[in-house]
Amino acid sequence: MTTLIIGGGLSGLALAERMEAEGRDYLLVEARDRFGGRILTEHVGAGAFDMGPAWFWPGQPRIAALIDRLGLERFDQVSDGILTFEDEQGRVQRGRGFASMEGSWRLKGGLGEVTDALASRLPTGRKRLSAQVAALDQTPEGIVATLSAAQTLSAAQAVVALPPRVAAGIRYAPALPEDAHAALRGVPTWMAGQAKAVAVYDRPFWRDQGLSGDAMSRRGPMVEIHDASPDRGGPYALFGFIGVPPQARRDAPALRAHLLAQLERLFGAQAATPRELLVKDWAFDPLTATQADHAPLHAHPSYGPPGALDGLWQGRLQFAGTEMAPQFGGYLEGALEAAEIAFGKLDATSGSRAHAH
Repeated sequence: MTTLIIGGGLSGLALAERMEAEGRDYLLVEARDRFGGRILTEHVGAGAFDMGPAWFWPGQPRIAALIDRLGLERFDQVSDGILTFEDEQGRVQRGRGFASMEGSWRLKGGLGEVTDALASRLPTGRKRLSAQVAALDQTPEGIVATLSAAQTLSAAQAVVALPPRVAAGIRYAPALPEDAHAALRGVPTWMAGQAKAVAVYDRPFWRDQGLSGDAMSRRGPMVEIHDASPDRGGPYALFGFIGVPPQARRDAPALRAHLLAQLERLFGAQAATPRELLVKDWAFDPLTATQADHAPLHAHPSYGPPGALDGLWQGRLQFAGTEMAPQFGGYLEGALEAAEIAFGKLDATSGSRAHAH
């Protein structure tokens, strides 16, 4: 009995790896030309810089166990030194507190190491990139998925491991009950409205001034900045969350100019000429965000599987992804938690692999 896993982010990959380990029949399809979903690591020289999630924390057992099992290495977020603060007028003050992310962990080589390792453990015939699912149809035998290229895939059951609002954009036949569709649309996609900037430098000059690389700003465009350097060696980096709303970020050259001007205000003239300035705006990535995600989140949403999604299509249609996790929703740990729950609900009957027509 083939299980179709839709979405090759951390949750979908973890589920597929578990299926592979248990000798179960599955096919993982991913719309992008890469695996990882919201995990995206860019490389500049020997440095790896996370443009999506970058941190995990003590008390998150699944991600810690996975990193150990994959033979990867975590390190502590740089937190030595003093904080920089910028008020609404751009006046800069030093020493108004210490690093705010002390105690956070990062991964050597970036979090893309995790998703790359998981994807590499799946046989070529069990995974497909550039395969966007446009429609799911319930049939007497199970489920038929239609890809955007009009190709179809047949499976007995499906797990949609996508942000719920993106999952709501798939055409379902028969249509999902209105309360189920409303539940999908109503779940905010964690960090989907965010944009992140990473400025890469050959030297960590801010440390020479006793600065941690942490900054808080009421002027912007970045509202919160941290050191994003590797654990040892360079290149070094500062990264920031961009606080201006998505529509105000559309002019990329203007945004970059404002980012460089802010870095210079906060950290001095050397900050104005990074080796590279990387910007990723998730709000305009249609495989992550919808228009509804452009509204700012002011608090961590209450996540977990909505009751309206239980038992759809005789239990053959399930949803995973970090927003479905009842305890760690929104975190990497939540993506693994949701995969674990989905695996527990799958029909264990074995059968033939998914086939294309």
